[in-house]
Amino acid sequence: MIVTQDKAISATELATLWMTYQEKTMSRRILEYFIECAEDEQAKEILQDTHTKLIGYIDRVIGILQEEGAVIPIGFTEEDVHKGVPKLFDNHFDIMFLRVIKEISMGLHTLHLSMSYRKDIILLYKELTAFTQSVSDRCVDYLQEKDVLPSAPSVTMPKVVEFAEGPNYMSGFNLFSEKRALNTVEISYLYFAIETNVFGMQLMTGFAQVANEPEVKRYFVKGKELSKKIVSDFSNLLIQSDIQPPSTWGAKATDSKVPPFSDKLMMYCTSLFCSFGLGSNAIGTAFSLRSDLPLKLIEKAKDILTFGQDGGKIMAKNGWLEQPPSMEDRNKLIK
Repeated sequence: MIVTQDKAISATELATLWMTYQEKTMSRRILEYFIECAEDEQAKEILQDTHTKLIGYIDRVIGILQEEGAVIPIGFTEEDVHKGVPKLFDNHFDIMFLRVIKEISMGLHTLHLSMSYRKDIILLYKELTAFTQSVSDRCVDYLQEKDVLPSAPSVTMPKVVEFAEGPNYMSGFNLFSEKRALNTVEISYLYFAIETNVFGMQLMTGFAQVANEPEVKRYFVKGKELSKKIVSDFSNLLIQSDIQPPSTWGAKATDSKVPPFSDKLMMYCTSLFCSFGLGSNAIGTAFSLRSDLPLKLIEKAKDILTFGQDGGKIMAKNGWLEQPPSMEDRNKLIK
């Protein structure tokens, strides 16, 4: 559906379209590789259907930018994916990746929707949100059917409403008092962080094996170790409350050393996941009431931020960091 608008797009709308284009063109290239390597027909169907519809949304973004006379970003092209190379990841990893990228997309589309004012752009993000949710649902159904998606722990259903009494509920550091068990809100954010970092550990392992630049290879190894540290520390928090951490995922990196993607694409993908990790940690910090948890989450957020900033420097150094559109530099124009 096309909605014409006479009103020029705002700076925030241009920013969201630019970010959407970057993320969607990256996803398109990764899907092309996964489709070629897919051995499971059901997985291949999910990947192909997503890829076809994704191209339509990319064209929608291009159309809006062209109508406004804006240059089309480079994003990611056919040069960023190398077809005909060995599989870098085992079966099911492709759908796991698609599920995670759609989790990121759902958050971005909701945010971008709230930042939009033009009806055609609002409609675009509404449709993208519905499309992303449907793909995520298909991924979850598939992974559960294949028994490779770990389930969160069960809990005894509450029988009465309770209120926290006194400061003990917030206790987490007092050596002379016992820490209370984690509540379900805290468990959910810890469990989610473990689940995504187990996936991230395998992703970084694969990327490290095939990266061309030595500096990039070292960066991905650093990312793998960071994910392992997060998984270990957060798993210990669950174990202290007698909660079983998520089991190992059913897919991992193969022994291939032939790159299916450019270093540029893999670095951007890692940067996107870092941003997602920072956002998740921030929400988890806000809703954690046991006093030791926010500090642990903040500590990990600092590590993720530092890792992400290091990645940005590598991308800028190699000419891989495409700049978002900027406002006019009035001081420069005046001079």
